[in-house]
Amino acid sequence: MAELTHLDDAGRARMVDISAKQETVREATAEGHIVMSAEALETVRDGKAAKGDVLAVARIAGIMAAKRTSEIIPLCHPLQLSGCTVDFEYGDHGIRAAATVRIGGKTGVEMEALTAVSAALLTIYDMVKAIDKGMTIEGVRLLAKSGGRSGDWRAA
Repeated sequence: MAELTHLDDAGRARMVDISAKQETVREATAEGHIVMSAEALETVRDGKAAKGDVLAVARIAGIMAAKRTSEIIPLCHPLQLSGCTVDFEYGDHGIRAAATVRIGGKTGVEMEALTAVSAALLTIYDMVKAIDKGMTIEGVRLLAKSGGRSGDWRAA
């Protein structure tokens, strides 16, 4: 079983000391989906949302959220990200968001990728909730990570 590094020997929460870790290029990709009505999906796809270009705003929200993850998740390190992309793909019943975050640093960026996807999907919800309050956000998960001592990992 993996050691829970955010707990000290007494079981108290702590921020992990990364000062002795080697700097490596690290990358993480996460995804999530928002399921919505046909009317809401058409509104986003056709660029007719009253609040503006939904996916452009959601992309910026995702990038901003990745950069500020340590302000939201208590034990995350503040990081100087090298890059962050947030992309969208239309499906039959909603939109898939994917975020890839990259850094040359001492700790991974999985939380930043997950936070980017979550914020992007929440922004989509916010911008079209007047049309469909029953939208659901589903399947937010890590797809892949690379770099660091634990090496590469991919979701099955």
